[in-house]
Amino acid sequence: MTKNPTPRSISFYTSLIVALLVGFFSFFLEKNIVILLSITAITFFSTYFLFLYAIEVFIYRKIKLVYKNIHNLKIKRLEPAKNPDLSTLDPITDVEKEVRLWAEDKSMEIAQLRKMETYRKEFLGNVSHELKTPIFNIQGYLNTLLDGAMDDPEVMVHFLKKAARSTDRIAALVEDLESISQLESGFMTMEMETFEIQDLIHDIFDSMELKAAEKNITLDFKEGCAHPFIVEADKDRIRQVLVNLLVNSIKYGKNDGHTLVGLYDMDENLLVEITDNGIGVSEEHLQRLFERFYRVDKSRSRERGGTGLGLSIVKHIIEAHNQTINVRSTPGVGTTFAFTLKKA
Repeated sequence: MTKNPTPRSISFYTSLIVALLVGFFSFFLEKNIVILLSITAITFFSTYFLFLYAIEVFIYRKIKLVYKNIHNLKIKRLEPAKNPDLSTLDPITDVEKEVRLWAEDKSMEIAQLRKMETYRKEFLGNVSHELKTPIFNIQGYLNTLLDGAMDDPEVMVHFLKKAARSTDRIAALVEDLESISQLESGFMTMEMETFEIQDLIHDIFDSMELKAAEKNITLDFKEGCAHPFIVEADKDRIRQVLVNLLVNSIKYGKNDGHTLVGLYDMDENLLVEITDNGIGVSEEHLQRLFERFYRVDKSRSRERGGTGLGLSIVKHIIEAHNQTINVRSTPGVGTTFAFTLKKA
């Protein structure tokens, strides 16, 4: 590889040319003219050499040092990486490129930090709001009892039951927050086992029979999809997933409606679909359904209970199994949640 000439090599060749020129003039011209030209040439080239030296010491070397520092900071993120042979690089061009890339990287990092800060503020606001409502309810019930409602046994029981429901809501919220924190941090390990998922779904159907009966909703398998399948997963966590999805289908289902479960063989995986003919969800909300505390209709969602964390937990559990979950829905027609599990 041909190296670029450095200020030091330029100085050597320039000095040689000057010496030849001085000898040439001294041979052909008068002595006084030679002396004058020599003094002029020496003065000019001395200034020129001093200028080159200043550039090398105060600018060129310092730019190389800046470039080295920027480069070393970058490659620390990309170890193992080797330092380039900086003696073969143009430091002006390289430092401009490195500074531009560094600025772009920092801009992206700042944007990400701002996004995380916004998310943190929204999350804290949602948590405080979700806790504030049941706490204020409990406070109101207790103050009412202390103000004399305890004298009426029927009223006292009524308010105590309301306070108990509010405490249950707080406990459920704290438990869900703990579950999400453990899933995201990786502290919650999956206890993998093999089991027949059809039997698990039957058990959950039985446990939800009374809740479904309140709206006369039928829980069943899709036609031709009740085949037994053995899967490898954390049974308790998959139960939690199925319960969350089935509760949602009942909660937002229509009276006299139905919720159907389908099981489909996909070679190495099993596809599980839970379909209802409920109120459905518009396209604009589908991409955010798995976000913490996201509610399509906040007022109606809170009336139906829940912490707003169920679908987020479902997504984290499925992804902890290295599987996927998705949703499709049409307003007024119904919603289908589909996730995969590994077959045993």
